[in-house]
Amino acid sequence: MDLFLKIFIVYLIAVNLVAIIITVKDKLASVKHKRRTPEKTLLLVSAIGGSVGMYAAMRIIRHKTLHDKFMIGIPVIFLIQCVLVFLLLKYVFVLF
Repeated sequence: MDLFLKIFIVYLIAVNLVAIIITVKDKLASVKHKRRTPEKTLLLVSAIGGSVGMYAAMRIIRHKTLHDKFMIGIPVIFLIQCVLVFLLLKYVFVLF
């Protein structure tokens, strides 16, 4: 379990860093009227574990804050991820 937990933490850190980078890159592209990152890519990165980093970056740099798809969708994705992790820890790894 220890190794799995360490790998999982490293994965979450990496995917959240990617989420932050993609969000900032999309914001810069938006300002410069350049090619943008598709919304489905942003949501996918959020869904695979980058929801915290993406939401934080969005709030800090004020990007996509007027889009309900992101301002409601990403916290909902995070909530679902929390429930899934809890269920995995409780029923698969029997930690609770």
